[in-house]
Amino acid sequence: MYRQHLPQLDGGVFVTDGGIETTLIFHHGLELPEFAAFDLLKNAEGTAQLRRYYEPYVRLAREQGLGLVLESPTWRANPDWAERIGYTRAELDTLNRKAIALMEGIRDEQDPGAPIVISGCVGPQGDGYEPDAILSAEKAELYHSMQIGTFAETAADMVTAITMTYAAEAIGVTRAARAGGLPVVISFTLETDGSLPSGQSLASAIEEVDRETDTTPAYYMINCAHPTHFEGALQSGGAWIERIGGLRTNASIKSHAELDEAEELDEGDPRDLATRHAALMEQLPRVNVLGGCCGTDDRHVAAICSAWTGGRGATRA
Repeated sequence: MYRQHLPQLDGGVFVTDGGIETTLIFHHGLELPEFAAFDLLKNAEGTAQLRRYYEPYVRLAREQGLGLVLESPTWRANPDWAERIGYTRAELDTLNRKAIALMEGIRDEQDPGAPIVISGCVGPQGDGYEPDAILSAEKAELYHSMQIGTFAETAADMVTAITMTYAAEAIGVTRAARAGGLPVVISFTLETDGSLPSGQSLASAIEEVDRETDTTPAYYMINCAHPTHFEGALQSGGAWIERIGGLRTNASIKSHAELDEAEELDEGDPRDLATRHAALMEQLPRVNVLGGCCGTDDRHVAAICSAWTGGRGATRA
């Protein structure tokens, strides 16, 4: 529906979901092998659980008159992670298609109003905090072309690469999406010092991906980091900041290493998280896609959206 032009590029506020895996595990009491939400698509009961997960975000967007980016539950749905769980390539293809079909069904159930964009979520080939192998841009393009190629044959409007840890993989994803005819968004994860897990600065990573892909990404995002981790990195300013269009932050101020070792969910404070987002508005003038990552749920995202729209005069999609 929106492959030729993403409506979030025209302004207005768009909401997306929060920390899907942490919500399903800690709030819904579900088991996700290898942190893979797509595994729930294997049967009707799991698919119904996923549908229920998205309901509060759809309701939030409708009630506040905001656009909605429906991010598919496919962050782990790539060949290496699927093999660890026990899925064949053919089964993986089927589940990626089911994920987009679920998003399409949710969109079709809604009354006409603010736009609803379907995004095929792509995750890293390796660990989302500390990659155990570094792919070249060429190998990353080949690797991710399987999942992205599947998305290209569905109702997906775009691809969003979530939790990218180094520039070369982001370049490969971008090239694969371009080859598949899909708009692409790149979301980098950051450490507590505001740099990527690879050690590269956010500014340098964005500039490198743009340079190597002829500025193909529709925009960039930051995810799986708390605002306190990256607010300092924004202070230097620069044209690269204008390329950041979305935030999906963590609820917790803890580092990735600390979160990996935690046995209980750190939900942080939704009001404090929203306040910290509002404080970033002047530094991030292009951001209009708002959601959450680890530890967040619809409470956090609702608070963030209210603070953001209030600070910008309640701009709607």
